Amino acid sequence: MDTTTSWVKEITAITLFVEDLPAAKGFYLQAFGLPVLFEDKDSCVFKFGNTLVNLLKATEAKELIEPAKVASRESGSRFVFTIEVEDVDAVCKELESRGVKLLNGPMDRPWGPRTASFMDPSGHIWEIAK
Repeated sequence: MDTTTSWVKEITAITLFVEDLPAAKGFYLQAFGLPVLFEDKDSCVFKFGNTLVNLLKATEAKELIEPAKVASRESGSRFVFTIEVEDVDAVCKELESRGVKLLNGPMDRPWGPRTASFMDPSGHIWEIAK
């Protein structure tokens, strides 16, 4: 048995650092239509299937990651979260009706899937794909 990967099961939580927690919370409520699972003065948690997405004030992130540094929104994107959907075009229309501005798409990618992307107020990129 390969012991180097035997402990890897699934991603249970992702923490996103946000500059404006009320704006981020409002965006996630509006864009995804999910209820808040937990919140306190520094964070707000949503449940995406089996994965928790924790929005944490960037000012509180240092203790989680030091000695690494917390990057600012202006530093640029380094990842994309992808949600698989049945109909990218229909979800895009729903997102736009909720006030979400698409960065790109819907479009057919050369490697196969149809995708569209949007950004939350803290600069985190989300993609929907079929």
